Amino acid sequence: MGFTLVGLTPATIGASAPDLPVTATPIRDFLLGSTEKRFGKLEFLGGMTLRSSDSQFGAISSIRFRPDQRSFVAVLDTGHWMTGEIQRDVTTGALSGVTHLRIDPMLNESGNTARKKVDMDAEGLALRGDRLYVSYEQFHRIGIYPDHDLAEAKPRGRLPHLIPNSELRRNGGLETLAASPENSPLKGALVAVAEDSMDQDGDLFAAILEGPLKGLFSVKRHGSFAVTDGAFLPNGDLLLLERRFNLSEGIGMRIRRIAGQDIRPGAVVDGETLTEAGPSYQIDNMEGMDVLVQQDGSTHIIVVSDDNRSFLQRNLMLEFKLD
Repeated sequence: MGFTLVGLTPATIGASAPDLPVTATPIRDFLLGSTEKRFGKLEFLGGMTLRSSDSQFGAISSIRFRPDQRSFVAVLDTGHWMTGEIQRDVTTGALSGVTHLRIDPMLNESGNTARKKVDMDAEGLALRGDRLYVSYEQFHRIGIYPDHDLAEAKPRGRLPHLIPNSELRRNGGLETLAASPENSPLKGALVAVAEDSMDQDGDLFAAILEGPLKGLFSVKRHGSFAVTDGAFLPNGDLLLLERRFNLSEGIGMRIRRIAGQDIRPGAVVDGETLTEAGPSYQIDNMEGMDVLVQQDGSTHIIVVSDDNRSFLQRNLMLEFKLD
């Protein structure tokens, strides 16, 4: 969910989008004025601020990396796909840039682009096999897209999201969509978590959308944080990215770990906080997260921010190593 609404730029359907210019400024320290690298259960590996002269760049809601761990696909809440490749410093391995960046408008079942933001407010993204699953808020649904030729891709159907639309807030709905590992108890099923839609006990609505454990569950809500994305670890545990933004507390980011064996119909799940950051850290409106398992077996977490197309905010990409 963004904080502001923006107009949508008309695009020619099926047009070949050129690679966009993008510049990266390195972020070497996570806590301003400190060289500390350890933050809770995470080690900060580096990051970058991304800028582009192209007006379509920004508003990133969710990001998923492909098996090569360099190329990625992301959704923007303006109803666009964004693809590209990350670059790394040859000496340190830290994030250093993005190349081959493309942005294409998303199409609906009729092959048309969105006329207004509410039509295609993309928030969550899951990558599984040759399909991309996109969750939308305001007009709540999960679209199923082929994972090729995104400039011309139309949804091939919808996946029922199980959570009643009457329980989903217009601007706090299906924010998180994540694919569980095939060898986990969820057997590869997609899981959805609402951003800020709560049940009668004040917990967040969530759902296992498929498989033998299909059904509703809840995520314990703590403080003023809202869930903005999630990604599974190889062992089946679910990481949740949470964002806070209010005048009294300022901006905040938190990553929570939910034990995989706790995720089942009827459960109220909670978990340990891996890290939490506030206004004195290099964060912004943190909305997207993915997990990358390195060749040496270590687990890295990449988080990205949504700048809401505002000159007061930044597009950040940060990388951490899980202890």
